[in-house]
Amino acid sequence: MRATRAALLAIGTAAAVTLAACGGSDDDGGSGEAAGPVALTLWTGFTGGDRAAYEELIATFNETHDDIQVTMEVQPWDTIAQTLPSAWGTGQGPDLATPNFDPNVIGRYLETDSLLALDAVGDGEDQINVDQLAPAAVEAFTVDGELYAVPANVATLQLYYNKALFAAAGVDAPPATVDDFRAVAQQLTGDGVYGLSLAERETIQMWPILQWLDGGDIVGDDNCSVLDSPENIESLTTWAQLVQDGVAPVGLTGAESDALFSAGQAAMQLNGPWAAPGYTDAGIDLGVAPVPTGVDGDVTLASTVPLAVSANTDHPEEAQEFLAWWTGVDAQKQFALASGFPPVRTDLADDPELAANDVVSAFAAALPSGRLYLQGVPNATEVDAEGYVPLIGEITRGEDVAGAAAAATERIDAITGCQS
Repeated sequence: MRATRAALLAIGTAAAVTLAACGGSDDDGGSGEAAGPVALTLWTGFTGGDRAAYEELIATFNETHDDIQVTMEVQPWDTIAQTLPSAWGTGQGPDLATPNFDPNVIGRYLETDSLLALDAVGDGEDQINVDQLAPAAVEAFTVDGELYAVPANVATLQLYYNKALFAAAGVDAPPATVDDFRAVAQQLTGDGVYGLSLAERETIQMWPILQWLDGGDIVGDDNCSVLDSPENIESLTTWAQLVQDGVAPVGLTGAESDALFSAGQAAMQLNGPWAAPGYTDAGIDLGVAPVPTGVDGDVTLASTVPLAVSANTDHPEEAQEFLAWWTGVDAQKQFALASGFPPVRTDLADDPELAANDVVSAFAAALPSGRLYLQGVPNATEVDAEGYVPLIGEITRGEDVAGAAAAATERIDAITGCQS
């Protein structure tokens, strides 16, 4: 899911597609006969280990739909961020896209009237059944009563651990509480091994979970930063000190954190289901456990990627039929078994085949305790990139936590428009 894993060859493809108008044309030039199936183009940033599962899903759709054919163009997330806004804003680009792995991005595209309001909602075969979709995703993609996207996926972060390293250190089980988490991470550090592999940038966020476990947060209900509160300063100080003590590495990207764990040089990592195939292929004796329980109970980070339709597509009905199929029972079961992601539907929890899959069941079990990162916060992408990520980089390199948190709070409040 990370841009750092992207195939750079897709950049040229993205530029070429941007020049084309939305939607394929089935006009035959006036002959009165249909030229063939409706052609839809989909841009996605799914460049990681889960890419094959998405490609297989598209192949299944095309095999079962003679009247609609979808071409998926895979490209880096940052390329999509650079090209899609202007393409969709000028009525060009793809029919469908996953604009970003940040669900809050929907608001930005609504500002330019770039998104199609989805009206094919219901429980029919070719309709989007929102009642069976993950509620957090539906809430994230609904604005003023209108649905503007469906979840391309839903995932949670869980605790990956290296069973061999645990056994070598005499640790019998993964940690169950946040205090155990820190203690075990310290115990497992040494002999070229980090107790915990943490990434601070170019990745899905891991650090908010650490704060949530301590009862902290980033932004309050009034959209004002709470990073400078005593509770958050204490939490950030504790975790930053562990990094400075060598329990976790400094400054890693998501890809670097993955590589460290894959090499057997980290005993634990917070990550999503997309990482499991790569770790297994690397020969890691892999365990997946719940994120340790925090002071306020179970909590982890949930993520969902919006799958939206251009407001200027030539084929709104066919595009929505594709979304209905994508979020349907058969497609979601196929995707879950191929990727390890939990299905985006809530009515598949008791499916025997999914329940028997250790990875799928482990990540699905965490959905009730999952929280979306910066959900509903104005300009959330900027809050992350300009406020939170720099803060973590500063405090893990030894800067004073209270001073850095105060500066980050000032930056974040200016971005959100907080009136404290």
